[in-house]
Amino acid sequence: MGFIKEFKEFAMKGNVMDMAVGVIIGGAFGKIVTSLVNDVLMPVISLATGGIDFTNLFVNLSDDKSYATLAAAQEAGASVFAYGQFVQNVIDFLIVAFCIFMMLKGINKLNRKKEEPAAPEEPKGPTQEELLAEIRDLLKKQ
Repeated sequence: MGFIKEFKEFAMKGNVMDMAVGVIIGGAFGKIVTSLVNDVLMPVISLATGGIDFTNLFVNLSDDKSYATLAAAQEAGASVFAYGQFVQNVIDFLIVAFCIFMMLKGINKLNRKKEEPAAPEEPKGPTQEELLAEIRDLLKKQ
């Protein structure tokens, strides 16, 4: 019974639950970013580059045959270097990394504001000149 109890305590800790929520949200966020890249950005980039479809950019490494699409080359069993898909995945990664950077930057900004409460203003004391003038006046009275 000790093992099950220990596992239950581990699984119910706050950090594990936070991590589970993060993984689930990350998976959903990944789908959104993939859709953004595939359905929004890549068509615009394709239009700007003269209609190039990045998903079909490849180099046939196995033979001299010419294939119209990457899928046709893979179906024929040709060994291909699919650099277009790699470019698309790099764009996916950069968008995810940028979004995470912006999110962490915002969270850090909020945490800094929480950690640094406004210190009450301390009453300002007399300046050095004022103190010296008081000492001079006291010495004159003596």
